Amino acid sequence: MNQGHDLSHITYEGSGNHASTQVVIAVSKWNTQITEALFQGALRVLEEAGIPASQIIRWDVPGTYELPTAAKMAMVNRPNIDGVICLGCVIQGETRHFDFICQAAAQGIMQVSLDHAKPVIFGVLTPDTDQQALDRAGGKYGNKGEEAAVAFLDMVDVHRMAKS
Repeated sequence: MNQGHDLSHITYEGSGNHASTQVVIAVSKWNTQITEALFQGALRVLEEAGIPASQIIRWDVPGTYELPTAAKMAMVNRPNIDGVICLGCVIQGETRHFDFICQAAAQGIMQVSLDHAKPVIFGVLTPDTDQQALDRAGGKYGNKGEEAAVAFLDMVDVHRMAKS
């Protein structure tokens, strides 16, 4: 296995107690086979870290473009959440549509995080092919949903440390 591409061996090693952590996971309905695998990977990591299932809130959204709006809605309407994990997959096609969607999603997700000073994690795959997406959604390069969940947990710890 090429360790240069598989970061899923990284596990949450923080010492934070996450029994009270609340998270919204926004999941794109586009490329469902991929995004469902990403969600399952993220869910496993969050539950292993001690977050009760009742505090992991899943929101399905039409596509990756809608992830920043869902993240903003979560921050505004659920002020007690600790953050959002955005999961999506945009596969390169024959037009520049790919570029516009990926850029808008990345910038939008980052903006929501900056505006609210809470973690909003970019768990969006941007592969060239279906096979590359599968390889990163539980395939030979691990599960990027797991990596997104580890990043979320680490950033929740940083957020709590910054507030203390």
